[in-house]
Amino acid sequence: MYKLAEICVNRPVFALMLITALVVAGLASYPQLGVDRFPNIDMAQVSVRADYPGAAATEVESEVTAILEDAVATVAGIDELRSISWDAQSLVMVTFQLDRDTNAGVQDIRDAVSAAMRRLPRGIDPPVVQKRDIDSSPILSLAVAGPRSPRELFLLADQSVKNTIESAKGVGQVVIAGSAERAIQIDVSADRLAANRLSILEVRDAVERQNAEIPGGRMDQGMRERIVRTQGRLDDSDGFANLVVATRGEAAIRLGDVAEIRDATKEVRTLARLDGEPAVVLQVQRQSGENTVEVIDDIKRLLPRAQALLPEDVRVTVVQDQSRYIRAALHEIEQHLIFGSILACLTVLMFMRSWRSTVIASVAIPTSIIATFAFMRAFGFTLNNVTMLALVLMVGVVIDDAIVVLENIFRHIEEKGASPREAAIRGTREIGPAVVATTLSLVIVFLPVSFLSSVTGRMLFQFGITATVAILISMLVSFTLTPMMCSKMLRPVRPRDKRGEDGGESAVASRRGLYGRVETAYLATLRLALRGRWAVLALVVVVIASNFALQARVQRDYIPLNVDESEFEIRVEAPRGSTIPAMRETVDAVEAELADIEGIEKVVTTVGSSGFGDVNRATFYIRLVDSESRTFSFERLFAGLIRGDPGEAFRGNYTQRQRMADVRKRLNELGDLQISVRNLTSLRQGSSSDVDFSITGPNLDQLMEFSDRLLAKARELPPLADTYTTLVIDNPELLVSIDRERAAALGVDVTEIADTLRIAVGGDDRVSRYLDSTVDEAYDVEVRLVGLDRRDIDSISQLYVRTGAAATTGDYRSVAPTTLVASPTFGAESGPAVGHTRLDNLVDFEFGQNASRIDRLGRQKMVAVRGNIASGYGLTDGLDAMWAAVRELGVPPELDVQVLGGGRELDRTMLDFRWTFLMSLLFMYIVLAAQYEHLVYPLIILLSLPLAVPFGLLSLYWGGETLNLYSAMGVLVLFGVVKKAAILQVDHTNVLRRGGMPREQALLQANRDRLRPILMTTVSFVAGLLPLLIATGPGAEERRSIAVLVVGGQTLSLVLTLIAIPVLYTFFDDLTQLVWKPAPDAPAEPVVAIDAAAS
Repeated sequence: MYKLAEICVNRPVFALMLITALVVAGLASYPQLGVDRFPNIDMAQVSVRADYPGAAATEVESEVTAILEDAVATVAGIDELRSISWDAQSLVMVTFQLDRDTNAGVQDIRDAVSAAMRRLPRGIDPPVVQKRDIDSSPILSLAVAGPRSPRELFLLADQSVKNTIESAKGVGQVVIAGSAERAIQIDVSADRLAANRLSILEVRDAVERQNAEIPGGRMDQGMRERIVRTQGRLDDSDGFANLVVATRGEAAIRLGDVAEIRDATKEVRTLARLDGEPAVVLQVQRQSGENTVEVIDDIKRLLPRAQALLPEDVRVTVVQDQSRYIRAALHEIEQHLIFGSILACLTVLMFMRSWRSTVIASVAIPTSIIATFAFMRAFGFTLNNVTMLALVLMVGVVIDDAIVVLENIFRHIEEKGASPREAAIRGTREIGPAVVATTLSLVIVFLPVSFLSSVTGRMLFQFGITATVAILISMLVSFTLTPMMCSKMLRPVRPRDKRGEDGGESAVASRRGLYGRVETAYLATLRLALRGRWAVLALVVVVIASNFALQARVQRDYIPLNVDESEFEIRVEAPRGSTIPAMRETVDAVEAELADIEGIEKVVTTVGSSGFGDVNRATFYIRLVDSESRTFSFERLFAGLIRGDPGEAFRGNYTQRQRMADVRKRLNELGDLQISVRNLTSLRQGSSSDVDFSITGPNLDQLMEFSDRLLAKARELPPLADTYTTLVIDNPELLVSIDRERAAALGVDVTEIADTLRIAVGGDDRVSRYLDSTVDEAYDVEVRLVGLDRRDIDSISQLYVRTGAAATTGDYRSVAPTTLVASPTFGAESGPAVGHTRLDNLVDFEFGQNASRIDRLGRQKMVAVRGNIASGYGLTDGLDAMWAAVRELGVPPELDVQVLGGGRELDRTMLDFRWTFLMSLLFMYIVLAAQYEHLVYPLIILLSLPLAVPFGLLSLYWGGETLNLYSAMGVLVLFGVVKKAAILQVDHTNVLRRGGMPREQALLQANRDRLRPILMTTVSFVAGLLPLLIATGPGAEERRSIAVLVVGGQTLSLVLTLIAIPVLYTFFDDLTQLVWKPAPDAPAEPVVAIDAAAS
């Protein structure tokens, strides 16, 4: 590297072209970089969903979920296997290990599910395997509105919008809320069935048989073939009323005699509103692992095509868009990058008092940052919060190497009178080892973060690689472009800039004024510290020991919980069994409360569209006014000053967190509702709640008893809000007991009774298909009892079931032909000699309750107690309080309690970071020991790290921030920048001592020479982070914690580091003298010669 500097000084065009090539590559790569909020860190999650119509949650668990779990458990690479069983629905969620190829895993799961199909019960819909997160928030919501009926709007949304946007890459699912798809409804009357002594199964079978189009094969006519088609489908919906269900003697009982046929929609089990007005809303979820912004952009590119398919009076509009916040947050970071660069450059001007020096140092920032884009493109990175944050943090770091080299060259010109060319070569050669040592030690800090094994490691992979590349490029710039520019742009010192001709210390222009007074005060303090070094050592021990106390005082989170996105989500769950009319009243009450809260700009309400579409669950998307108009910012202050009202920037301010607390307080007064107020789930691990305690065991009753006691404790804990348990026995049900002896005597199978109830109450929504030739679309035909007849037991009791041969086979077609009589209606035989009996002759009814859902984890029954963190608390506060409650209750030996979600990932992250810190320290020691050929001096440098961390933790505590994923990265950054000062101090001290200078004099001289570059690098680094520290725009809360820790730790620890490192040097030097006898010294060169040639 040192030889490269000399080459670049002698060949300036080569140096210029070398860096220009990197910059051009970066400029070409920048437009090709994708945009996202976070790196692709989603756990590779695959869901297997199966519908089992009419089954209760317990039946679904034993007959469907357990079988699917057994099947997929054989797939390799599974990290976690969870499942949820609801009424009529099963969901198995498979989370793969990070190194597992997700696409291959999805195919393996499909194969396993296909092999298990024959073990699943009759009547189940084929399971659907998807690569998506079932609990994630929609990334985009669209509203279709116009002067049309809900049915028409649904058809337009389904055919014109949904079908269009589903072709976009990365779309996982599009759910339409607010209406239902078109269908032919056959509403059967129980009274008419009873009057005609018909079973509803006969109605279903008649519709299925008489509205069918079955291929007839090919007819061979010698030289050509004809396809035979049986046109058995009705071409008009009115024709369903004329279908013959059965005959009684000469009379035909037609479908219109026992049912009402309507061309309408399926049963509406969703509700959607936009700002309180009915609407049809499409909610888009992305596939797991897909780029949010790219998916949204692809959908938006297709919206004009969808709009062109809609009538002129119907419009499709975007009502929720997660990319809006992502782009705004990245725009803020880009501004921080620019302003931080400007402030860092002004620091050079303030210290060097030379515009030429400022230009030389400033060039290092854009060249290093822009060139890094080329490597980001090569690695497949995106412009996201993590990579952009790395670049912002590196602004103060990449200029450090240039500052150190520039300052040393500048010192040679000012104080030694060397020519710019000579100073560029000698100054770079002298400072080169220190620059290499600081750069390599920085790389050692950041690079190990990229290889953590957890989900956090995948997130920080891009951070570590981006920071490492930027640092290495900055070192290349400092050894190529910086010395070359110094040799060309700097001017020899003029005589009037010197004071005194004695050749001693001279107050050159850049060392006068305020800096001169700072330097004098520092040297005086350092002399005093060297005389009272034992007191300084005691202070060092106290500061290092304070790490443990301060760490316990600072709150900890996985990610910051106070993020202000100007949008959040409310989930309301009513008692199980609530209907759409009941939910409409609930929604009215919630929306009335929201209308009274200031700052809410938009409310999108959906019922029955999330999860499994339970109608007792409502989701409210809340859009607040932009944060710029409700939080303090310098823009608002300046605007107020212009208008003569500077206090405007301080009035009426509130945060999203405060509004969420207001919403939670109001909604908790509404009564028997389960309320959850949370940020949109853009980065989550596991459930959508902050705290997720999982209890597993073999017995559901024991699980429920313990979870209920734990929930009662949790509701009393101040750090927790929105607490609930996943297992609640609140699902009302009607139990049907069969008199098996009487049923057997009448020849009625259990399946005949069960199918009758299933069709009558639950309905069969796919009996047949109706083709509407006017629109060339086919729709389902569904059979069900009319609504009034399935509301009470009396109506259901009068239903008839078939007895005899038809009952045992479940179909008229199985009855022997000899039992049939002529039928003029069909022109063939019909009308079997089949008996009927009323349902209440065979069954008894009773009311009961059961679990509405059953969770499993690792193929064991599981109950989770969940909640969110209340305002003013950290995640660890909630976790610690819950663990204390668990210990107080005592866990039965049959049960196991563990933390899932963000709490588990927090534990993994902190454990990973401990190993990372340890490995970083170890490898830093190895590099420094190899660099200095000494085993003791690296220890002095490494001791600067625990001296700085307490000040960083103290800054977090004073600033009200938490120790989270971002601030943990700040600790690494603090490690990197703090030890650079120690390296400069120790390295130059060793150089002077090798020149024959006594130890104390060498310490004073070395620290005097290196004070200015240390202050310059520190102030420039802090200046580069000031925009992060004072920012109030989108995403500022996520980034502020890292700025508070690094700026506070670096600033507050600076004085102690400048004093402590020289003092520690004396102790370790004394220890070296005691343990190792010094080798005979080589003849010492004159110090003046060293100063002239190398210093």
